[in-house]
Amino acid sequence: MTDDPLGPLDPDFAANFTRDLSRPPCQLYLVSPLDVTGGFANRLARALDAGPVAAFQLRVKDIDQHQAAKLAEPLQRICADREVAFIVNDSISLAKRLGADGVHLGQDDGDPREARAELGPSVQIGVTCHDSRHLAMEAGERGADYVAFGSFYPTTTKEVSHHPEPVILSWWSAVFELPCVAIGGITPANAAPLVKAGADFLAVSHAVWGGDEAAAVRAFNDVMAA
Repeated sequence: MTDDPLGPLDPDFAANFTRDLSRPPCQLYLVSPLDVTGGFANRLARALDAGPVAAFQLRVKDIDQHQAAKLAEPLQRICADREVAFIVNDSISLAKRLGADGVHLGQDDGDPREARAELGPSVQIGVTCHDSRHLAMEAGERGADYVAFGSFYPTTTKEVSHHPEPVILSWWSAVFELPCVAIGGITPANAAPLVKAGADFLAVSHAVWGGDEAAAVRAFNDVMAA
């Protein structure tokens, strides 16, 4: 159930939805585990070499910015070498310090307009919009480059209280050109309905880092190409 002030979506919308072929095919968006120490850099390189990946988001918590920047630098180089966008989660200041390709903001992490003023016109700004079309439209009006909906499935990566239906992706894709990201418990086994519903990106974490990262990337790309 959504508390979106726009109210519930007609479930028939999804049944009648056809992806606009002028939109690029769905792409993979990797989100880091909280621990990126040890051999994680090698795992990241292996994942990115296994198949197309559009973006990698660094998501670390409860460490100071100096430590976060030190952890980020080798990962950022790996992404740059493979032309994969390097996105920083939550922190506009860390994104600016690193010269990151983008920043992803939760609802309490700052305004896209503030991020744009700090980071410049070319940086990608994403905003978490949970299950709310209203929040997504607001993010777009404030200059976001993409909006993220979720959690679509149960997830152990973070605590969530919002569970949209895939129809929100269909509605967004039919009405707006701005890309939408699906997130939350997505695996190769359950990803197909989200691709079909109109997701422009699948944001995934545990499904990749919880096992063989290269095999998982290949499996996701197989689903998106089907």
